[in-house]
Amino acid sequence: MKNQEVDKAIGLIVVEIIEYIPNSVVIKTIIKKSTGNVSAMSFDTGEGLTEKTSPFDTFAQIIDGNAEIVIDGKSNFLKTGQAIVIPAHSSNIVKANERFKMILTIIKSGYE
Repeated sequence: MKNQEVDKAIGLIVVEIIEYIPNSVVIKTIIKKSTGNVSAMSFDTGEGLTEKTSPFDTFAQIIDGNAEIVIDGKSNFLKTGQAIVIPAHSSNIVKANERFKMILTIIKSGYE
């Protein structure tokens, strides 16, 4: 996994700020704050994120391709333009049955 940061105060075409790299997951940080972060991610076919649980709500929006996001054992198939909220404390897996890009937003405030 590669992680790079995005320049600030410059207009972005969101789908173009992250590239596909064969056999890889690429992460580009857009905003990283103590209260949460926003990242652009690309997944090549067959790649994904292992099962995890976050103590925070996470918003995943597909910006290119189709993704499978499994939440508490239930598969959700999302296509370009669709989004889902992964609830805090829910197990989740991100799968790339085909390559796709997404924006992932984690909100850390409101859980004090």
